[in-house]
Amino acid sequence: MSTDKKPLLGILGGLGPMASAYFYELICAHTKAERDQDHIDIILSSRASTPDRTAFITGKSDDSPLPYMVEDATRLEVYGADVIVIPCNTAHYFVEEIRAHVEVPVPSIIEETSEHLKRAGYRKAGIMATAGTVSSGSYQLQLEKRGLMWEAPDEKHQQYLHQLIYDDVKSGRAPDLDKFYSIVRHLTDKGCDKLILGCTELSLINRAVGGDPIFTDSLEVLAYTAIKACGSTPIGFGEDYPTK
Repeated sequence: MSTDKKPLLGILGGLGPMASAYFYELICAHTKAERDQDHIDIILSSRASTPDRTAFITGKSDDSPLPYMVEDATRLEVYGADVIVIPCNTAHYFVEEIRAHVEVPVPSIIEETSEHLKRAGYRKAGIMATAGTVSSGSYQLQLEKRGLMWEAPDEKHQQYLHQLIYDDVKSGRAPDLDKFYSIVRHLTDKGCDKLILGCTELSLINRAVGGDPIFTDSLEVLAYTAIKACGSTPIGFGEDYPTK
């Protein structure tokens, strides 16, 4: 038996569950592998009962998700995770606190997505995300640090996003694509040359409609980052992604 230790990826998931399942699928689909043993070793924590992140951030709930996330992150580290990723944009409001409680790297989906846009040469990003993510300014800060412009939806279109995320995807209903593309037109009309799918439920809509080059899917960026962090070769991500 080989004694070589492969890196172990810890996924702090359940935020929500379908997005975590799709993230696992993305990693498997985009890792260069010719047999089972070539894939990444993964431990997935999916605590669906974690309190809603947006409700806490926007002051609609006093039930903080942070203690649950810290507990799950430390459990993943104890299990042996060499790197921990969180497939939820809104949860990255707490990323510094998570990092303070573990000793392994915790890449940020928001930092990585912003860096990806800069590297690919885009100028102005439209932010399609939860009200929690938008109000926290997480993407705005990271984009501005990299010299990129940004645009967030107006109140009406932000409400459309809320309905798509919570009333449709999280509720297991088919998304209202008229609302979805209304948001797209709203942001591209404001000069955005790329739109960030900054909520993992929106990644599921993107998969359902077959993808569109106007989008940068933050979940795909995190999958690319996780594959590279575990020493494997990412494949099939498209021309915006470095091949080395």
